Amino acid sequence: MATALRESDTSRARNVVTDPDDLRIIRALQLAPRAHFARIAAVLGLPERTVARRYGTLRRDGVLRIFGVVNPATAGEHPWNIRVHCRPDGAEALAAALARRDDIVWVVLASAGSEVAFCMRSLSAEPRDTLLTRRLPRATHVLNVEASVVLHTFVGQHSDDWGGLAGHLSADETAALRAAATPLATVETGGTRPLDPVDDAIADVLARDGRASYAELAAAAGISEGRVTRRLAALLQSGMVIIDMDLAMPALGHGVKAHLYMRVSPARLHKTGQALAELPEVAFAAALSGPHNLVAAVVCRDLADLYAFTTHRVGPLDGVQTLETSPVFRTVKQAGAWNDDGRLLDPPAATGRSRSAGA
Repeated sequence: MATALRESDTSRARNVVTDPDDLRIIRALQLAPRAHFARIAAVLGLPERTVARRYGTLRRDGVLRIFGVVNPATAGEHPWNIRVHCRPDGAEALAAALARRDDIVWVVLASAGSEVAFCMRSLSAEPRDTLLTRRLPRATHVLNVEASVVLHTFVGQHSDDWGGLAGHLSADETAALRAAATPLATVETGGTRPLDPVDDAIADVLARDGRASYAELAAAAGISEGRVTRRLAALLQSGMVIIDMDLAMPALGHGVKAHLYMRVSPARLHKTGQALAELPEVAFAAALSGPHNLVAAVVCRDLADLYAFTTHRVGPLDGVQTLETSPVFRTVKQAGAWNDDGRLLDPPAATGRSRSAGA
């Protein structure tokens, strides 16, 4: 008999954040994740203590998580999206084992528990090849493995990419917070270089807390606060390190996540990907190798919302030839953090530096 699966993401009804000030603070942090609370408070017209207190509560409740990631382009990493079709009685154990690996960023159960999908980022081909060609094919419960390399990312590498909360701030508030944030950098894959030990120490602290103080970073790196301030600024402005933000979507009233796998005409792939990236429901979109050359991770309020989105927003996009919708049954790991009953938990200290988030 198959092992009973835990409650799905789509059926879970947790405490939903409805307070307007909380939602405004969350959106402000999406736009400027390392901005001082005083700056955020001034823009939002709230007391600084209120902003700091509410952020602390949201973080403790697992609603949000701000963290640093090393840009995969600068680290020479190669992201792969992998779908493993397996017997449902082995899906949970496989997902948990994959989630414990440092080089796997996110893991979800899909197809009512008969599919495990995950993203893998490795500094070299060896661990990826070992997993894909030896370990997974030999696993008893695995029926089939589909692996695709990410060729180009359209959206999903910055903290404010998901626009579901954009309406909670005015245009002036949004502009003021963008001005307070570190300018976004574009790093080409040809400019790769490893981080030195000081940069590594800074990145390790940021992986657990993207808002870590300069004093904490300086202590970890063994340098002065002045030097760590300059080093961090250089890392962020060059795009070598990105400050990202992840959200527990069910806690924001968006209880349905799905992966969309599309076949798109090669001549229209780039423009279709760009158009998809503009839709507020899309948290991640990328061009892939393999039969489905465009993938998107989308967040909707419910299944009716997902149906309307796929039929009225995605279906009409020029170039889309086929669309496979795969609702996420349960999220096991999300942007490097464990997902416990819809709450985001910091990764164990032993996990080390976080990899880029992706879908």
